Amino acid sequence: MTSYLKSFLGYDNEPPEKRTQQGLPALWYHSPELYQLERRAIFSKKWMLITHKNRFADSGDYLRYTQAGYSFFLCQDKQGKISGFHNLCRHRGFPLIHDDSGNAKILSCQYHGWSYGIDGKLAKAPHFEDIPDFQKSENGLMPVHVHIDRLGFVWVNLDAAKVPTTSWDEQFPNADTQKRYEPFDLSEYAYDHSWDQQADCNWKILADNYNECLHCRTAHPDTRPLVQVHAYKVEPEAGALKHFNKRQENGLNDGKIQIASTYYFPNACMTYEVYRHKNASDKDFEEIDGFFKRVLGEDKWLCNHTQASLSAGVYVSGRLHSEYESGPLYFQELVKAAVLEHSKEEKKLGKEIWPAAQTVTGDKVTKELEFCSGLACDPKKQEVLSW
Repeated sequence: MTSYLKSFLGYDNEPPEKRTQQGLPALWYHSPELYQLERRAIFSKKWMLITHKNRFADSGDYLRYTQAGYSFFLCQDKQGKISGFHNLCRHRGFPLIHDDSGNAKILSCQYHGWSYGIDGKLAKAPHFEDIPDFQKSENGLMPVHVHIDRLGFVWVNLDAAKVPTTSWDEQFPNADTQKRYEPFDLSEYAYDHSWDQQADCNWKILADNYNECLHCRTAHPDTRPLVQVHAYKVEPEAGALKHFNKRQENGLNDGKIQIASTYYFPNACMTYEVYRHKNASDKDFEEIDGFFKRVLGEDKWLCNHTQASLSAGVYVSGRLHSEYESGPLYFQELVKAAVLEHSKEEKKLGKEIWPAAQTVTGDKVTKELEFCSGLACDPKKQEVLSW
C-alpha cells in the first residue's frame, strides 16, 4: 500500500515496471453530465496557473480568461495589487469585459449601466439609488482567489469560500522552487505576444496528449532530431507532471536544450503567452516561436480527430504504456479521484455542489435552487461513473 501511494502521489522516483494499464473509457471524454461534474469537482476549487505578473504594467491593466466555461479577469489596482473577479455584472450576469486585454479606470456594464471600480466595488447602479433594501456594499464584483508565487506566476482559484478549500501550498508544494527553474532569470524575459487555438475536443484529450511524447516522432516532424522516446521522461510530483527531454542526474534537463516544461493539473487552456529573452536575436526567436506553433497546431489536429473517434460509440477503452504514457495515466487518476470524491459528497447531500457559485440567501431563492439541484442526483446520471 505504501509503495502504491508513493507512486500515485508522485514521490517515488523508481522506474515503473513496463506493462500496460487501462485508460479512461471513451464515455468520460464526451459525457455532458460528467463534464458538468468536472466543472464542480475540479475547476471550481483547484488552483490554476494563468499568467505572469509581468503582463501588468499600469494601474487598470486587465486580462480576461476562460477556463471550463468560467469567465474571469485579472486587474491591477493603483497600489499594484493584482486581483481577480468573475466576468459578470452582479445585476443580471452580463459580462463586463469583452476584450482579452486592455486598460480601464472604471468597469462598466453595457447592459443596464452598472459600473465598478477596478477594486471590484460597485460605484453606480442607475435607478437603484432610492431603493431602501439595496446596498451597494453587497453588490460588488464576485472575487476569485489570486496567488502570486515566488517566480511571479499568477494562479487563480474560483472557490467562492472566503478561504479556498485547498491552499496553493497544499496543492502544489515546491512548485516555485524547482531546481530546474534556476537556469532561467525571468527578469530577463519580456512579454512579446499571445495566441490561441480553438479545438473541438474534451479538455482531458488535450492533457493526455500534452503529457506524453510517445507520439512526438510520429506526429511532429520537427521533434525527430530532438526527441528519443526512451530518454523522454514525464515525472509526477504532487499534482504536477515535470517533462524532461533528457533527464540528468542532478534533476535538470539536458544542458543543450533548456526547457522546463511542467503540467499543473487541471490546466487545459489553448491560450499561449510568449515571452522573449532580452538577448534573443530575431532569427532565433522566430525560429523557436514557429517551432512551437507548428507542434501545437499538429497537436490540435490529433486531439480533434481523437475526439471524433471517441464520440462515435465504437471505441470503449484502450491499453496505455505504463512508462511512456505514465503522464496520461497519472493525470487520469487525478481526474477520477476528484470527481468520485465530489460525487460522493453530492450524493450525501442529495444535491449538486457548486463551489464557485455565489452564496445566496432567502427562502424563495433557496427553494428554487433546490428544485433544480435535486435533479443532479438522479441514479441514471451516476451511470457514467462506472467503468
